[in-house]
Amino acid sequence: MKTFDVIVVGAGMLGIAHAWAAARRGLSVAVIERSRQAHGATIRNFGQVIVTGQAPGLMLSHAQQTRELWLELAKDAGFHVRANGSLVLARCAEEADVLAEFAETRLRQEGYRAELLSARELGGLYDGRLAHHCAALRGQDDLQIYSREALPAITRYLAESLGVRFVTGTLARAAAQGRVETSAGEFQGSHVFVCPGHDYLTVLPGLFAPLSLEVARLQMLRAAFETRPVALDRPLLTGLSCVHYGAFSDLSSARALREVIQARTPMLLENGIHLLISPTPYGELIIGDSHHYGQDALPFNDEAVDDALLDLASQTLGARLRVVERWQGVYGAHGPAPFSVLRADERTTVAVMHSGVGMTVGLAIGERAVAEAAGR
Repeated sequence: MKTFDVIVVGAGMLGIAHAWAAARRGLSVAVIERSRQAHGATIRNFGQVIVTGQAPGLMLSHAQQTRELWLELAKDAGFHVRANGSLVLARCAEEADVLAEFAETRLRQEGYRAELLSARELGGLYDGRLAHHCAALRGQDDLQIYSREALPAITRYLAESLGVRFVTGTLARAAAQGRVETSAGEFQGSHVFVCPGHDYLTVLPGLFAPLSLEVARLQMLRAAFETRPVALDRPLLTGLSCVHYGAFSDLSSARALREVIQARTPMLLENGIHLLISPTPYGELIIGDSHHYGQDALPFNDEAVDDALLDLASQTLGARLRVVERWQGVYGAHGPAPFSVLRADERTTVAVMHSGVGMTVGLAIGERAVAEAAGR
């Protein structure tokens, strides 16, 4: 059968989000994926759901909704999720100033669930291993998911428990008015959701062309402790992330911090480096990341960037680390907003990320888009 209530093009984060939202409403769903298993941004990331880092308003609302959806989906599909929150560590006075301004203003005004920790309070955590930092922000709503295991588990759950049909190894070439042309023939649906990741050329290229979208390429590492492991139970960030994430980046102290980073370590800004550390379920660490932008994700990594990431992580944890695995993350970038939901026609909706927060807001994007289409 090639006729369904809903057809989803793409089995990555956004595709899965739309498929789940439709299937749990009792709709018949087919997901068309060019690979045997999606291997783009969805499995190359940290698995961090950083609610605390999202800008007030739409992004924070999406992140809060996505958090609840992740907890529900993890329970049903049976994959690992940490719900211990996160720590944003201040390495210097300027980074501490950003956290303090956030706590004194935005934290109270916008309803973030977080608390500011003093250096003394931070020193009481993890046997004092983080005591060399000035302060920290403990986000209570942040999650962490081991993406490379979660995606296959979700795919199995959707197929086996909700009856979603996955058509893999199949290229979707065009989508319009409920019809999807593929390398395996034509599929028909009442509504089509196109979630192509950072592929702007294969399906509906005319829709993307005016947006002049780019791709972000990230260098990422998986590392093991060589000395004195820290029993991390949540993701770690540093004040470097405060010039990147929307919850902080427009604060006056964050603008001052950017100037300090530019003066002291310009290489970090030139390569878009802000340290993220995610503990895996197996005692290892996912470390990153850097940001390089262009029309294509070039395959060549700069060893100096990896060295900088490893040095930052070692300094943060006070431990020597050994690299186990290296890879490139990739996602769509430089759109008109952190994400776009576009109507190609009355039966075709397109959803793409323009930032690296697909894990943080993706489930809400799918839920809201399907709810709107179902209402129509």
